[in-house]
Amino acid sequence: MNYSRQSNFGPFAILIAFICFITLIILILFGWPHYKVWKQGMDGQAALAEAEQSKMIQVQVAKAELESAKLRAEAIKLVGQAAKDYPEYRKQEFIGAFGEALRDGRIQQIIYVPTEANIPIVEAGKNSSSLQ
Repeated sequence: MNYSRQSNFGPFAILIAFICFITLIILILFGWPHYKVWKQGMDGQAALAEAEQSKMIQVQVAKAELESAKLRAEAIKLVGQAAKDYPEYRKQEFIGAFGEALRDGRIQQIIYVPTEANIPIVEAGKNSSSLQ
């Protein structure tokens, strides 16, 4: 019993592989340009979406800055109106800021307080031992 059969699929398999190879080459030759066009379209859409997002962010920042400027202008207007309506407001504000600066030690100066005749007492800061 001779079970060794010769297969006739050898030339047929080579022909099928050759046809598949040629088909693959043709698909690559025609498909690659279409893929490049599709990829460029997708890249363009991504860039457009990014530009729109950046534009929206800039618009929101500008709106926030505008609102901030309006609020600052309103605050300045209120302070100006208070200064006009209450002139002592500015004096109190100055005295408060000046006193705070003195307490913190940011101001290092001698303050002369006038007496009845509007003449400052210059010896007030001297030691009592130097007067004797």
